[in-house]
Amino acid sequence: MRCRFGLFSVYMIQKENLLLRTGILGCGPIAQFAHFESCQKARNASLFAICDAAPDLLAHMNTRWQPEKAYNDYDRMLADPELECVIIATSDAFHLTAARKAVEAGKHVLVEKPAGTSLSDCYALQELATRKGVVVQVGHMKRFDPGIRHAHRFLREKGGQLLSYSGWYMDSTHRYTVTDNVQPLPVLSSRALKPGFDEKADKTRYYLLAHGSHLLDTACFLAGEIGSLDTRLVHRFGALCWSIHVDFKNGAVGHLNLTVPYRGDWNEGFMVSAQHGSVQGKTYNPWYYRGSDVSCFLDRTATYEQVLGADAHFYRLQLEGLADTILYGVPQTGTDLAGGILNIKAMLAVQQSIRENKRVYLDTIQQGEL
Repeated sequence: MRCRFGLFSVYMIQKENLLLRTGILGCGPIAQFAHFESCQKARNASLFAICDAAPDLLAHMNTRWQPEKAYNDYDRMLADPELECVIIATSDAFHLTAARKAVEAGKHVLVEKPAGTSLSDCYALQELATRKGVVVQVGHMKRFDPGIRHAHRFLREKGGQLLSYSGWYMDSTHRYTVTDNVQPLPVLSSRALKPGFDEKADKTRYYLLAHGSHLLDTACFLAGEIGSLDTRLVHRFGALCWSIHVDFKNGAVGHLNLTVPYRGDWNEGFMVSAQHGSVQGKTYNPWYYRGSDVSCFLDRTATYEQVLGADAHFYRLQLEGLADTILYGVPQTGTDLAGGILNIKAMLAVQQSIRENKRVYLDTIQQGEL
């Protein structure tokens, strides 16, 4: 039995006796906005270590969050026998290499999405994780939105066969005004380790990886595995719109719309038509930590059901779910590495469909680079 209550016990955060000793690689904005707090607030995990190559940033976050240990070298953190799990909160270009190192060291992994940009490298990581007996989870935190999880349960337990799914993700022109108000001001460093290219220079690629990955993963979570898709991309007046027609393997059909930037407020949601009912959902800007408003209609009783979803700290909930899997063997409820690979295949299919102007079947995609 081991227990560390730490700094936040003063504020009546209830911690369990058995805590997953977690390290965070990368002290940049996503760690500051989400992962540090998640480790401190999680009922079954502790912020054991942090690691960053920028000494000024590392020192600041060490003072602010007070982990047990702080490292400026990733290999040294991985060599710590007490460390059990690593959250990889780096630039996309470093995800796969950092995840592979952690798995080789026998550490469990929560890696920000996407798990990698090379499909063959992700398959190799999957094989290595199986051989090492460690859990790898991809950070599609929307699966821990209580409204979306309720919709998932309703469709599986009461919905019957699915007929159709519509999903949309429209990133507002006013998104940054909102997020600048609700997020803490990030601490940056000129000495932060960066990839050798600007990840945001190619907006078509960047928006697909950053936002399209969520749109596709939520569709798979609610409607099932995608069999094929046909995509059109329109670029007008500074906006990009992906119109994706989907055939799911269970026979349902669907349409997905990714628009960035959208002239209006954040606009994200889904509609599902099923054999015994239907579901409608409105999802909010994730930095509000507000659960989706979801209405589930059951035809035989002619009634709607909703869930309040008051606890909607998606990042903390995904860490708690992973910790339950690692510590107690609870079935994994987040996006496992197999699901992360399917997400990458779907994005590759979107790119191929646009490039070749045809429907693409995901089973035909065995390699590729995003």
